[in-house]
Amino acid sequence: MVAITERRTGQETPSASAPEPWQRTAPRLGPLTPRERWRRARLQAYSWLLTGVYRGASIHPAVWRFVARCYHPAFDRLAARHARVACEFAAVDVPAYRDFLRRRLGGTRPRRLADFPEMTKLGYVGVYDEASRCQEGRLHRAGVVVDESSGSTGRPYNWVRGPRELKGIYRNAAGYIQLVFPGDRLFVINGYSMGAWATGTTTGTAMARIAMVKNTGPDLEKIVDTLRHFGPGYDYVITAYPPFLKHLQDRLDAIGFPWERYRIRGMVGGEAMTEALRAYLERRFEEVRSAYGASDLTIGMGAETGFTVWLRRRLATDAGLRRELLGEDEQRLPMIFHYNPLETYLEVNERGELLCTINSKTCLQPKLRYNVGDEALLHSYAKVKEIVRRDPERWAECRRAMAGERMSLPLLFLFGRADSTVSYMGANLYPQDVEYGLYEGNPYAAHIARFCMSLEEQPDLEARPVVNIELRDGARLDEPAVRLLADTCRRGVLDHLASVSRDFAASLKEDPSAGDLRVRVHAAGEGPFAALAGGSRIKNTYLVKGRAA
Repeated sequence: MVAITERRTGQETPSASAPEPWQRTAPRLGPLTPRERWRRARLQAYSWLLTGVYRGASIHPAVWRFVARCYHPAFDRLAARHARVACEFAAVDVPAYRDFLRRRLGGTRPRRLADFPEMTKLGYVGVYDEASRCQEGRLHRAGVVVDESSGSTGRPYNWVRGPRELKGIYRNAAGYIQLVFPGDRLFVINGYSMGAWATGTTTGTAMARIAMVKNTGPDLEKIVDTLRHFGPGYDYVITAYPPFLKHLQDRLDAIGFPWERYRIRGMVGGEAMTEALRAYLERRFEEVRSAYGASDLTIGMGAETGFTVWLRRRLATDAGLRRELLGEDEQRLPMIFHYNPLETYLEVNERGELLCTINSKTCLQPKLRYNVGDEALLHSYAKVKEIVRRDPERWAECRRAMAGERMSLPLLFLFGRADSTVSYMGANLYPQDVEYGLYEGNPYAAHIARFCMSLEEQPDLEARPVVNIELRDGARLDEPAVRLLADTCRRGVLDHLASVSRDFAASLKEDPSAGDLRVRVHAAGEGPFAALAGGSRIKNTYLVKGRAA
């Protein structure tokens, strides 16, 4: 039995589609009562006070690093209070949110943060127009930047950010890069898309605060030319989506690039990265780190350090640590990020989904208990550190991994989105697990550009999962080589699934046909990849509904 799972969030109907812009509700603020004006003034003053304190604590990257290293769990209560104040202020200052609360709560006034309803893209952003979702219902002002989501999950959405909001994002990104990628001659080559997407232009502007920057976009030859032209005398950091960083490494290897003469590190984001892919990249890159963000919310909500990378790798082999941090039956391996609750307050609802509240008063379109659709766990740094220290060998290994990147910010354990999952023989097949199987120990991994999963119906009406592999541009493989690549990938995926999923391992024992996993190899831009995201090779789509071509 194979099925593609669809996540259902809140009260929304999965088949519902967002209305056209001209169909969306456009409430206006209207006159406030004297009581509402007084409440608005008090909440505004309190929110600006807290925002000012946070801004002062991150005004310079060196101060930002100090705060990140000295964060105390007592700050969590302050962050939670500010998140509630942000909701209360939006209830009197943001027209769309006022209407949203009235429709969801009637005349009931929420008292606790948990009393405020969750926001979602479909249930809030798709219902109200841009202006009504802004503070005071006012959108047009100098310095506002309009970003666009990639549209990888459907139609693209527009997201607006004000100038003060952007300055805070720039400070955070610059402080983090200087913490994990120290160097006297930082040169950032920005390989993110330079279109209307949030990550590319924002990253370039943020990095210019602390480094020399070239915004090449995802252009392999421009990056190759830049590295050759400026030579090995810089501390290079290349920012990109994980698949593109692999394309770059394979391209540089193909031309015999002298890696040993250069210091090159990688900063990735936009989608999950497995440890198998990180290990593949770190054969050439000195180190590769990942950050977590969402176009709906902000970039740089969370970020990796040496500690989080070590912890994730340790969870893959340490059953005791895994049980204590993830739970008895959790078989997935999450990405792990530090995050700052003072700026992005995170919660996990009863369905295990991540909720985010942007605390800062500078947020032009307040995001309040926003459910972006990711599954997650949250732990304090102090709790995780205490568990790790119980084992002397484990603690010694951890201290070596931390080096100079130490952060005491809380930890986000991110499992990713459940809407890219294939259910097969009672087990869930996640794209991250497939990626592990494709890259871990695979001598032919350099030929792979990307992959996606689909379903194939047999004549007996049984369905089987298919892993579709796209060959890298320029790969010239004869038929025997293609069969060898497919067989190697199939064995790798099956072996990894059997090792990490008890459900899948049990299915193999009970029914050998569970191992009937198909692998299809396609030339660049052919098969299902011709239609994915308009042929884009920047950000991957991992699930194709219906039979692949």
